[in-house]
Amino acid sequence: MKKPKLVMTIMKEDKGYSAYTFVKPFLYSISTQGDTFEELKEMIIDAVNLTFEEDGFTYTIEEIQFKLDIESFFQFYKVINAKALSARIGMNQSLLAQYIKGNKKPSPKQTKRIMEGVQALGRELADIEFLM
Repeated sequence: MKKPKLVMTIMKEDKGYSAYTFVKPFLYSISTQGDTFEELKEMIIDAVNLTFEEDGFTYTIEEIQFKLDIESFFQFYKVINAKALSARIGMNQSLLAQYIKGNKKPSPKQTKRIMEGVQALGRELADIEFLM
């Protein structure tokens, strides 16, 4: 059997973060937690590799896809300027800030709007080349 693709769902908790996934072909449920994103990534690798040890699979963090809530996304990727993103996607800056802080929960439509803006930015950055 080939190595399964893993998608970890990450959630901001009262203290720290939690992550979980369910691997259907193996019927494995993997979950862990950490106080910081860096600690969480270490815990994810440990939990995943321990789970798949007998199957002979070893994962790196780059092989695991993350599914995040908006609050966690902006905590993990602090390099993204929320003010600039809100202007880019035509969203009120105060509203986006409330989503980021977890004070309000965005509708599916608003979540899609934010995600499309972030993905468009990612595509633009991926296409940039520096002069040498």
